[in-house]
Amino acid sequence: MLRRAGAASRMMGRMKFVAALLLFLGIGFWSHGRYWTLPDHLNPWAPLAYEAAPDWLTHLKLQRFKSEPAACQAFMSSTPWRFEAVPDRETGPDCGFRNAIQVRQTSVAVGAQFTLSCPAAASLALWERHVLQPAAQAALGTEVRRLEHLGSYACRNVYGREAGSRSQHATADALDIAGFVLADGRRISVLRQWSGDAAAATFLRAVHQGACGLFDGALGPDYNQAHADHFHFDSGPYRVCR
Repeated sequence: MLRRAGAASRMMGRMKFVAALLLFLGIGFWSHGRYWTLPDHLNPWAPLAYEAAPDWLTHLKLQRFKSEPAACQAFMSSTPWRFEAVPDRETGPDCGFRNAIQVRQTSVAVGAQFTLSCPAAASLALWERHVLQPAAQAALGTEVRRLEHLGSYACRNVYGREAGSRSQHATADALDIAGFVLADGRRISVLRQWSGDAAAATFLRAVHQGACGLFDGALGPDYNQAHADHFHFDSGPYRVCR
């Protein structure tokens, strides 16, 4: 009996603490800054900042871009990218895009222009800034100057099959990256160096793993043979890191 009473007392204490914490946070939000506000790194409503290192709220804020096109476009305007918004378009059954941009250049050169949904572009922008370039400096001693990509938008099913579900490429929510060209002229290939040269492999594995926290889907050579020569990064709807 005493043990049950003690457990009930502890449970009641926890409930009171949680209630007090929620009330405290509610008062802070209600005050709109008159008395107290959450710092940005703790505030899920604070705008996503390009220069700020990703944290536990970054993925939540990226998800919000899927239903807030204006906020996504404003974020992309804070990046060094060269792009323009493109009109929403339907090209076939479950194919087309909305809230998308035409990308001429990211923070690096990209070769052929591509169309990408704004939420996927936002993830890519953060990945380049906070994952790709730091990994290149750490493993290879230089920076990336160009992405070698295999395209983004394509009205097709997964793996190009005649039947089955649509690929994330069908809605411009995915980009495939085959390699990177460094500032010193070296080329890093996913196909050739995923399991090859130690420094290059370390770099490739770091940028793949880092993508898992910023994209919904991040697939690479360890996933299956179809991805042996590229990384597939997408903005949903399922979380997968392989």
